[in-house]
Amino acid sequence: MDPASVSAVAARARTENFPVASLLFPRAIRPHLRAIYGFARLVDILGDEFIGERLEGAKRSPFRNSALAGGTGKARASSETTSTSDVVGDRLEILGELEREVEACYSGEPTWEVMRVLQPTIRACDLPREPFLRLIEANRMDQRISQYATWADLKHYCVHSADPVGRLVLGVLGRCEPELVALSDDVCTGLQLVNFLQDVPRDLALGRVYLPAEDRACFAVLKLDEPSPQLKRLLWYEAERASGLLGSGEELGRRLGGRVGRAVAVFARGGLAALEALERADWDIFNGRPRPSRARLALAAIR
Repeated sequence: MDPASVSAVAARARTENFPVASLLFPRAIRPHLRAIYGFARLVDILGDEFIGERLEGAKRSPFRNSALAGGTGKARASSETTSTSDVVGDRLEILGELEREVEACYSGEPTWEVMRVLQPTIRACDLPREPFLRLIEANRMDQRISQYATWADLKHYCVHSADPVGRLVLGVLGRCEPELVALSDDVCTGLQLVNFLQDVPRDLALGRVYLPAEDRACFAVLKLDEPSPQLKRLLWYEAERASGLLGSGEELGRRLGGRVGRAVAVFARGGLAALEALERADWDIFNGRPRPSRARLALAAIR
């Protein structure tokens, strides 16, 4: 499957903690939310999975020539002989290409399929460049930073990796009041922390740790690749932090008001439902990714 295609990106919705472009949103808004989601997922795919053909000169990989333009080419899934530095180089290069695609959305015509879908949303909603560029920068950070010493350091990462999505959603809604932006940032950071807790084994396999070193030391967590009482206590602690941030979702929904406010509040409730699923699983993150059932998410939507 072409990782830069709209269909490939949409397939990622099945693993989310909340419904993408929830039916609670007005019909006219949903395509814009799907376009933003598509960009956010594409950035993550390129930052986490892309491995290009490190060829000399002007010769370009099949993925760049074909897949990103909407064709049938694909990136290599793996390579026994590809070094870490080559992988990092490939990903930084493709993220640079994506940044140029963002610029093309504002001053020309993008060529990648996901970006061609995004451009009408940027124009219709008058969305700024900065949130898109921050999402790209977050994935550049992933190439050079493997772990974070403090919560403040991790929060700075979330300012790039998570908060821009909420700001783009507010942009689609035509709301940019500072108090709404602050509440949205809390919710998005909270959702990001939930994903970190669900994905500790996956992130570790990628060579990344998103549990702050100061917290791991506080709970005497020495290993993240096997269950332990210390790790359970650490996960509970981080879940409490995430829950506190997600609590801003109800106030954000109230201030937005109406159908849109209810829809936005569901994103935070989906994160809280995921935390409940983690607790019900007794913080077992090694035997599948604990996440809420569809019934639990539906209950969150009608609460």
